[in-house]
Amino acid sequence: MNRLAWQVSLPLLGSVSVLALAVAAAALVLVSSGRSWRLLRTVVTIAHEGGHAVVALLSGRKLNGIRLHSDTSGLTVSTGRASGPGMVFTLFAGYPAVSLLGLAGAWLVTTDRVRLMLWIAVGLLVLMLLALRNVYGIVSVIVTGGLVFAISWFATPAVQALSCGLMSWFLLFGGIRPITELSSKRRRGRAQDSDADQLARLARVPAPLWLLLWLAIGLGCLLFGGHWLLVRP
Repeated sequence: MNRLAWQVSLPLLGSVSVLALAVAAAALVLVSSGRSWRLLRTVVTIAHEGGHAVVALLSGRKLNGIRLHSDTSGLTVSTGRASGPGMVFTLFAGYPAVSLLGLAGAWLVTTDRVRLMLWIAVGLLVLMLLALRNVYGIVSVIVTGGLVFAISWFATPAVQALSCGLMSWFLLFGGIRPITELSSKRRRGRAQDSDADQLARLARVPAPLWLLLWLAIGLGCLLFGGHWLLVRP
């Protein structure tokens, strides 16, 4: 039934449907528009900081807490060795996490597992709630998780499929915009403590190369995830 939600429109460009293109276009507008981006960017920050937190734990570091701020920035604090692979991977993980979550979401949508995707999202948000250390962060995650839960519990299968498709596209596009924003800030000298700059000091690899690597990962996820969502809806 979820598959039917994607194929109720006339075919366009072979197996690509008008509805699938419309969902992709809607997500692109949400990411491109300044007003909607300011409102929804916190969702990207949640994924970004969650990436830092998960890799910190996997690398053996102790997670002390996560903070989300009203300017859509975030901070994940962990303790362990101040250098070494664990710290490098922890710093590196934030930006790719957004795109990789979008790619995973695209795969779940196209394999007809939208309900599973929604419940995984709720579970991850609940776990993140336990690590949050400020009121704004707690409220942001509760609101986001409440919306996802409402879709999983009350929405029809068709609406669930469309919502998950939109969320996947939003993360795929939303994983790229912060990288371009960081590049612009660095050119103006406004991001000297960014993840890229910390990695440059820690790993002796120039910050622009980290940005290029993140961008390559983001574009790769967009290419594969977009193909799945458009050609295999």
